[in-house]
Amino acid sequence: MIDLPTAFNAAAHFVDRNVHEGRGIKTALECGDQRVSYQQLLERINRFGNVLRQLDVSPGERVALILLDGPEFLYCFFGAIKIGAVAVPINTQLKAPEYEYVLNDAQARVVVVSDGLLPQLRMISRENLNYLREVVVVGERCQPHLSFHELLTGASPDLEAQPTGKDDAAFWLYSSGSTGPPKGCIHRHRDMAVCSELYAKGILRMNDRDRCYSVARLFFAYGLGNTGYFPLSCGATSILSRERPTPAGIYADIERYRPTLFFSVPSNYAALLVHPHKQGSEFDLSSVRHAISAGEALPAPLFERFKQRFGVEILDAWGSTETLHMAISNRPGEARAGSSGKVIPGYEAKLVDERGEETPQGEIGSLLIKGDSTCAGYWNQQEKTSETFPGQWFRTGDKYLQDEEGYFWYAGRADDMFKVNGRWLSPVEVESALIAHPAVREAAVVARQGENGLTKPAAYIVLKSDARADDALVTDLQDWVAQRIGAYKRPRWISFLSELPKTATGKVQRFKLRELQADQAHNSLHSGA
Repeated sequence: MIDLPTAFNAAAHFVDRNVHEGRGIKTALECGDQRVSYQQLLERINRFGNVLRQLDVSPGERVALILLDGPEFLYCFFGAIKIGAVAVPINTQLKAPEYEYVLNDAQARVVVVSDGLLPQLRMISRENLNYLREVVVVGERCQPHLSFHELLTGASPDLEAQPTGKDDAAFWLYSSGSTGPPKGCIHRHRDMAVCSELYAKGILRMNDRDRCYSVARLFFAYGLGNTGYFPLSCGATSILSRERPTPAGIYADIERYRPTLFFSVPSNYAALLVHPHKQGSEFDLSSVRHAISAGEALPAPLFERFKQRFGVEILDAWGSTETLHMAISNRPGEARAGSSGKVIPGYEAKLVDERGEETPQGEIGSLLIKGDSTCAGYWNQQEKTSETFPGQWFRTGDKYLQDEEGYFWYAGRADDMFKVNGRWLSPVEVESALIAHPAVREAAVVARQGENGLTKPAAYIVLKSDARADDALVTDLQDWVAQRIGAYKRPRWISFLSELPKTATGKVQRFKLRELQADQAHNSLHSGA
């Protein structure tokens, strides 16, 4: 447990403290050619806090952020928190109906939006936004809305932090809505401090010499730590980019900005590994002391290929929007390919069966997590909160097994597991075997019923650019899996896709593959096939 005072304001803790400790002239943020010192960061956060007070935002009221990554995101995020309001970062890849839902669910009073994202917001009738009072636009196109830069310039750079408590709400993050509408996870002022101490400092040993670069954007729980509050917790530097991340752009950014900590997701590591070399020479990742992966389990073959190519171990870890950041992680120098690592000191984890009893070592069970960074619950969803957070535990919905050394091995989401020949099959295990094949870039496995009603694995494959999809490759892939992990795990069906359906965080949406199967079966039935 992290010892924090009862009176605690997260913005003052992460921002003001750096200036008070003498880091005022140090670079806090880099974005393109822009450099922002810790003193400038503090002043601009204060200015935005004063802007919100001028707009009559009261403590506890929600301020929604629909912002691309950049310094403005952090000005708004911590400015809202500093006056005791609640910051609500929102996925920048949503569509108008989804924005309407989240803005109304959060009862947002003010929304700050990047000008390039304003068209989606303008598609919503203002009459349908029941609580919204003001729209503030970052960028050029703002009429008839308020201009962020004009408001900021006219506001005072001095601001006393609202006397909040460590258990007061500081920000909400909306979890993915793959099983229904998005849910607002209520995070407190203390939560960012807990994650910073236990993971950023405790596992990564992050310090003021580090330079942090993240493929995951700031509106995600993962990205918010990576280049948001983690670097601020120890006086490090964040490298931000407003551009959509592509392999070419990521490699260029790494070579230009020389980050020491690189945060990404499995699908992006796969894309980086198949991206062609530049004019025959290798990309320079020598500045990176640790690469980190999260979002979903990192297949062992990607770990091995990245280490062999760049000499850098990827530290895979488990975290969630509900826990804010990591609770299980590999340690530097102790990483196991294919494993999520061990429980981070300060958190607790257990695996339970359908009756809620702990499973024997080496057997698959449902993962429960306990820790001080876990959210206070879901906004306005008491029944779902009670179901998901029994006592002090969080039901993650993930299936894992733990080995005799304490390493956790991901088996899949609870609703992705299925039985073949009476034995549980982990889609992740089959996917990892498929990805090890030299022709395969990505793979996803779901359950499918055959003509006899029996369930078998069906695989969806994205090939590397130099591979050709044909019947011979199908047979080769099936034999490849059978020889490596067992004949009953061999995919009965293999389909080739140009890309897998994914969430904005890079997670494979297996439910969409199941929907694709259902549509194919329906069309086949009605075509007389």
